[in-house]
Amino acid sequence: MLKSSSDVVCFGEMLIDFVPDVAGVSLAESAGFVKAPGGAPANVACAITKLGGSSAFIGKFGDDEFGHMLVDVLKKNEVNTEGVCFDKEARTALAFVTLKKDGEREFMFYRNPSADMMLKESELNMDLIKQAKIFHYGSISLITEPCRSAHMAAMKAAREAGALLSYDPNVRLPLWPSAEACREGIKSIWTSADVIKVSDEEVEFLTQGDASDEKNVLSLWFDGLKLLLVTDGEKGCRYFTKNFKGSVKGYSVKTVDTTGAGDAFIGSFLHSASRDSSVLENETKLKNALQVANACGAICTTAKGAIPALPDHAAAQNLILDRKQPIIQPPADVVVQVTQKGKNI
Repeated sequence: MLKSSSDVVCFGEMLIDFVPDVAGVSLAESAGFVKAPGGAPANVACAITKLGGSSAFIGKFGDDEFGHMLVDVLKKNEVNTEGVCFDKEARTALAFVTLKKDGEREFMFYRNPSADMMLKESELNMDLIKQAKIFHYGSISLITEPCRSAHMAAMKAAREAGALLSYDPNVRLPLWPSAEACREGIKSIWTSADVIKVSDEEVEFLTQGDASDEKNVLSLWFDGLKLLLVTDGEKGCRYFTKNFKGSVKGYSVKTVDTTGAGDAFIGSFLHSASRDSSVLENETKLKNALQVANACGAICTTAKGAIPALPDHAAAQNLILDRKQPIIQPPADVVVQVTQKGKNI
């Protein structure tokens, strides 16, 4: 029986991704597709439970076979689904995701409108939101009403209840009326967050400048932000707080599909933060958490589909040890596990 409260509550969309069964071809050229559950907030919720954490998902699905299939996926991944509801009229969203030869993605969405866009404030499970340690969300739920108002109400309730607010904008240009509308929409709630995670590509999009230039990254900083995370693919990530900044090396792996890598990364970090909130103030603890997050992100790219490729804690630690990167501050259970194998950290 799942608990009625969860450490991390993820709000937003969950949909079906259709991925070509052969990499490096266009949608038109693909002869077949692999069906995979997707949607960044749902991926994050599953990433957390895969690592042994506690998460819930709040969102709306079509009352159709795909919608019920997706809720079953959440349940199988031990995500609390008490915040889920169904729409009798709108269908569950679909996305066709093209994998280019380098594993990067191109999207084509079918949402006209989809059920996730129709979530109303009155349908929110406020008890679930108010009991969360962390409330995590993206930007896609900001695009249209009534979901935007539901999003704003959920954020307000989480903030007033003392939750940490985590924002991963997840730029998806095809869903917005224009690039400028996307930038404005994403930034409309920017200063409400405690933790923000962006990719290097998203830094370039939001600042219209070079993501490797720290001045551009710091233009996204604001008073009140506790942590800004920038993911740099296999190079790793950068972190910025009001007291310190730095970077943590990533992992080069054989990439098959980058879908969900950022979600695996932020899911891993939020799991760490839900266990120990001092990770935001202690640089050593932060670097340790980001080392594991980098490993989770890397592992997620080695298989097709986001949720099936999400790693558990042992897989992340094994990658860290395999690449002979010293674990910065290993948890006690990892020390025991590794010592039993006759290895030294």
